[in-house]
Amino acid sequence: MLSNLRVRQRDYLLEISRALTQELDLDTLLERILKISIEMLSGQAGLILLRGEDGGWHLQVSEGITPAFVKEIKPLLNEIPDSENPEQFEIPKVNQILRKFTFASTLGLLNGVGLPMVTQKRVVGLIFIFRGHPGMFSTNDRNILSSFANQAAIAVRNAQLYTTVTTNKQRLDAILDSSADGFLIIGPNQVIERCNTAFSRMISAPADEIQGKLHENVVTFENLTQDIVLEDAIAGGWPLTHHAQLYVEGDLRRKDSSSLPVGITYAPLFSSKGVLLNIIASVRDITRFRQAEEMQSTFISVISHELKTPVALIKGYVCTLLREDAKWDNEFFNESLTIIEEEADRLSLLIENLLDATRLQAGGVSLKRSEIYLPGIAKRFAKKFQTQTETHQITTEFPEDFPECFADEARIEQVVINLISNAIKYSEKGKVCISGETRKGFIIFCVSDEGAGIAPQDIPYVFDRFYRSADALRNKKGAGLGLYLAKAIIEAHKGKIWVDTEHGNGAKICFTLPLE
Repeated sequence: MLSNLRVRQRDYLLEISRALTQELDLDTLLERILKISIEMLSGQAGLILLRGEDGGWHLQVSEGITPAFVKEIKPLLNEIPDSENPEQFEIPKVNQILRKFTFASTLGLLNGVGLPMVTQKRVVGLIFIFRGHPGMFSTNDRNILSSFANQAAIAVRNAQLYTTVTTNKQRLDAILDSSADGFLIIGPNQVIERCNTAFSRMISAPADEIQGKLHENVVTFENLTQDIVLEDAIAGGWPLTHHAQLYVEGDLRRKDSSSLPVGITYAPLFSSKGVLLNIIASVRDITRFRQAEEMQSTFISVISHELKTPVALIKGYVCTLLREDAKWDNEFFNESLTIIEEEADRLSLLIENLLDATRLQAGGVSLKRSEIYLPGIAKRFAKKFQTQTETHQITTEFPEDFPECFADEARIEQVVINLISNAIKYSEKGKVCISGETRKGFIIFCVSDEGAGIAPQDIPYVFDRFYRSADALRNKKGAGLGLYLAKAIIEAHKGKIWVDTEHGNGAKICFTLPLE
């Protein structure tokens, strides 16, 4: 039989050589190697064990072996201790276990031949063939078998590396495509080789219209707010070092002619020889950062204005009253003190609202719930506000069987006061109606006026912190906190607040509170 091996040596080695170049699927390759090994050694069955990257032996493929045999040897393989020199210590132990178990389970009818698979001093695995005759191998036979096993080890190692590369690529693709930031992989010739889903969405164009295009034809800015574009930086010598990064910020021009504020960080990727392989671009949507900056600017402007006016009035009246060269009658004196008191109250309310806004940012609204009757609250404040205006008629409309609800009375009063005062402030005259109705499981409370109403473009933002329309900024006092606080209070009660866009003339704002 061994003479047959010598005759077919070349065929077997050629078969393995073909496997090195033709097959990269690990399981298919191992089945092919095992089949050749059984035929080459005139075996009845066989198996291939692979050694894990961090140690441990695993049965990968087998042929002609019963499931019971496989089940019995797996625990024995797990008991093999890891060694820094697996070829010298682990492989003999594996061979010993397999031969001993084979002899015992077949009553000595079969023995085994183990072919260690080693490449670049690395133990890849072991081919074990079950044969029905002992047979002796000559030096030439052993050299051929060793060469075959090492060739098989190279083929297996290549397949393992290919599987690892494929897995890593799939993992990288999944990370890139699930990222909220846009990513570009750019070649040294500045051609975009890869873009992820987020960037495709940012620029409003499919990936196949982006990949393969020059970076400068895809990434263009309507205005540049920081640094220079990539092409100018490269022309100036960037990148000079392996860790050089370039940051560009501006309004990215999209394919639908709109623009998007973005910040792009470019990082070079070099080979071990210092050759530029790729440029990795991370693209971040900075719309929220821009909004935060605008909000901060608006906050400083509004608060400065709102604080300046009452402070100036208080200062002016106090200085006037303290003049030693003038004598004031009681009427003027009382009028001045009244104005000082009103402006002090206004300052106090502004400070309280700012504190409430800060508390909301820190952790929400704390509620002290009790049973409250909204029609009573509405009538009380309607009467109070009616004394403060002669151009408005404030009315209440509630059904007689309107139920009580469980809520924080002080907080709900804060919302009602805000809605009524806004209705009076933003309508010069007319009717202000406070109404309510009951639905299944909740109540609806509304305040409407007959003023100019809320512009459609302002409706999505009226509940935002510090937001005020352009007209309100010019003509009305306020910090833009009232509706923001109202929304937070209502939502803390598990309710909703909104602008009724189907209301006719004027504005109508409603909120719900659950009955249970």
